[in-house]
Parts: sequence; C-alpha cells; structure tokens
Amino acid sequence: MRNLSKHRLLPNGNPKGRPSLVRKILQSGKNIFFILVLGSSLGTTKLSASSTNTFTNTTLPFRSGSPLYVSTNIWTLERAVRFALTNSPDVFIAAQRIRQARALLRQANSALWPTVQFETDYMRSDNPVMTFSWTLNQRSFSPQLMGNLNNPDEVDNLGIRGIISYPLYAGGRITAMRRASRQGVRATEENLRAVRNQLAFEVARAYYTVLKAAAFVDAAQAAVRAYESNVQVARHHYETGTLVRADLLDVEVRLAEAKEQLLRARNARELTIRGLANLLGLEPQVIQVSTNLPDLPIPPEDMPIQRPELEALQHQVEAAKEMVRAARSGYFPEIGVFGSVNHNRGWETGGEGTSWMAGIQLRWKVWDGFLTRGKVQEAAARLEQLEEQLRKVRLGIQLEVAQARLNLKQATERVQVSRKAVQQAEESVRLIRVRFAQGLAITTQLINAETALTASRVRLAEAQADRRIAIVALRKALGLPVYP
Repeated sequence: MRNLSKHRLLPNGNPKGRPSLVRKILQSGKNIFFILVLGSSLGTTKLSASSTNTFTNTTLPFRSGSPLYVSTNIWTLERAVRFALTNSPDVFIAAQRIRQARALLRQANSALWPTVQFETDYMRSDNPVMTFSWTLNQRSFSPQLMGNLNNPDEVDNLGIRGIISYPLYAGGRITAMRRASRQGVRATEENLRAVRNQLAFEVARAYYTVLKAAAFVDAAQAAVRAYESNVQVARHHYETGTLVRADLLDVEVRLAEAKEQLLRARNARELTIRGLANLLGLEPQVIQVSTNLPDLPIPPEDMPIQRPELEALQHQVEAAKEMVRAARSGYFPEIGVFGSVNHNRGWETGGEGTSWMAGIQLRWKVWDGFLTRGKVQEAAARLEQLEEQLRKVRLGIQLEVAQARLNLKQATERVQVSRKAVQQAEESVRLIRVRFAQGLAITTQLINAETALTASRVRLAEAQADRRIAIVALRKALGLPVYP
C-alpha cells in the first residue's frame, strides 16, 4: 500500500552566520560545540556536500528512552532514494498527471474518427404534417388519404435511425489540438522527471545530514572522554597540592558542559533521523544508516544543463503555439459529410419502410461578436506568459548551477583546511595534556586546547558532509540523476 504521508525537510539554517560566531566563541572559549551542532545538524543548511567515509555506523532511535522497535536492516543511500521514489505521493501525483494528459490526447485524436450514432423513438399523433410524413416513410400512402389530410386519423410511428458524420475541414483546429495534446503529454513526463530528481536530492541531503549529526555526536563523546581524563589528572594535582581548588572546579564545570552538549548533539541527531524518516514515509522505528557511501562523480565544467523543468516548459510553449492556431480556426469555415439510414414502422397503418440520406455541409460563422478574436488574444497572451516563464526559469537554473559549483569549491577547500586544523589541534592537545600532567601547563591552556580540538572536529565533519551535499546539489542543478 502506498504511504501518502506528507514529506517535509527540516528547516534550513543560516550557514553564513557561522564563521563569525565561531570566531567569537573561540575567543571566549565557551559553548563552541553546542552552537556548531545545533546550527549545522538541525540546519540542513543550503547544504553544499560530501567527502570521506569517516563516520561510524550508528543505530538511531526515534524516541529517547524508547525500546527498540523493529528493523535491523541497514539503509544505504541507494536504498533510501529508491524507496522514496517508489513510495512518494509526489511521484504518484505526477504519474497521474501523465495519465490525465494522455487521456486528453485520446480525446483530441477522437476528432479524426467518424461519429456514429443510433437513435430510436415511438410516437403517436394526429398532426397533419406528422401523420402525412409517417405514412410516406411507412410506405402506406394511398390516394384515399388525400381527402382527409386536414383532419387525419391518429397514426403511430416507430423510428429507428443510424447516423454517421465526419469532419473534412475545421480550419486547422483538429490538427492543432492533437499537436498541443502531444506536447502536453511530453511536458507532464518531464515534470515527473523533475519531481523524481528533486525528491532524490532531498533524500540525499537528509541522509548526509544524519551522518553529519552522527559525527557531531562522536566529537561530543570524544570531548567528554577527554575532560573525564583531565578531571582525574586535575584531582591528582589538587590532592598533591599543586593545583588550587578553583582550577579543579573549572575543569569539572567543563566536563559538565561537555556532557550537556553531548545530550544536545544526540537530540539533534534524533531530529535529523526523524526528518529522513518523514521524507521516506516511515513509521517511528530504529533504522541503521550505512556509511559505505560511493563517491559520486563530479560533473565536468562543460557539462550542458539537462534540467527536465526546462524541457517541460519548452513543451508547454509549443503546446501554447498550437492553441493559438486552434483559436484562429474560428475564422475559417467547417466542412463535413454525413449520412443516415432510417427505418419506420406503424401499427395503425400496418406498413414499414427504410430510407437513407447522405450529404456534405459547410458552416461558416461570418459574425460571432468578436468571440474568435477574444479567443486568439487569450491564447496569444498565454503563449507570451510561458515564453517569459521559460526565460526566467532558464536564468534561475544558470544561477543555481553557478552557485552549486562555487559551493562545491568552497566545501572542498574547507575539508582540506579543516583536516589540517584537526591534525594541529590533536597535536596541540597531546602536548598540553602531557604538560598539564607534569604540572607545567595551567588549566586555562588545557581548556582552550580541548575546546579548539572539539571545534575543529565539528568543522571537519560539517565540511565533509557539505561537500557530499554540494556534489548532489550540482548534479541536481544540471539535471543529472542524483544517484547514478
């Protein structure tokens, strides 16, 4: 059964605000991790993407403290994308629009076929015209009836008719309507491609955001373990009299803050997994997200734009042109042929007979009160509207591609810088921990070094995930399959 639950992403954050916040917090040495976790993990930012497979497999429950429900299956990115494309109501709705467009095409094609009708009726009357006509059609007329034409007796008639008609010329209306309907089908097919690409992008972005949140949890756990070790060292120095109580309390306070930030990181991770599950249409359950992610190919610089949105609008423009031609058909005559076979039977006269009729008909509206002119103006305005909309969308997509390439370049550089910063911070912490254990470093130096290490790990995880998302965004902007 299709799951038709609504699909929404987590709200977008504000990536532009982070660097200044980071600098300020690094200077103060407080709450760096909490700001980065909540700003990045919940933000789903206008994410740029990707990088290395450094995350660990994580089992992510939907409800804090709730028992494990079901599912030991591991969700890969490919599985998540395919599942969403199969079960999304947006895809189902787009597919039904294709069926609707094809039905309209069948209606337009029906004008090429002759129309065949069957009619029958039974009547009685003493109307002079009707009785005379029925008597003739029943082959029952006789000279004796001539004297009683003004006051005839009642006559009954059973009429059975078969009628066929076929349009020979309609001013180009039939051809134009058929072409417009064909373009409409192609437009809806391209719209389905667009829906699928957008949905795949949203799933991939949510998937990478889950992994980013999991990496933030890992960084928070590492910070807690480091402060727990530092507290033990500080207590030893305090007991030996080489450290004042205020410095010991300062380290213990930092440990409490690190534990609080770990709780916040876990909550942020759970929110991201809820966002992914909602996008997939899953009920609350435990799912495992795989970290064995393939490296998606980066499109080359000269890759042409292949967006289905542009193709759909182009087909709509062509359909609008045909509708203008269809409206102008009102200026021209309509020519058609017709034929019929009639059988009449009467019980009053006891006669019956069969006759036929065939002919050709021309109809031309010489004056319609400017009705045709109004239809042509309406169709022309619709065409101009679609042409401008196509131009607007093309400009917007070109900007989207340029932004995606810039975001990818920025994220790639951030990964390189952040990776080096993590290496430097780890070495700095290692040296300061040794000096602190020997009583040669003060508490403030240790706290600042640990805070800088946590912040650099968070920035690296964020940059890695953003690079992956940037690659997906670039593929989507160019109209390529998000997951090849």
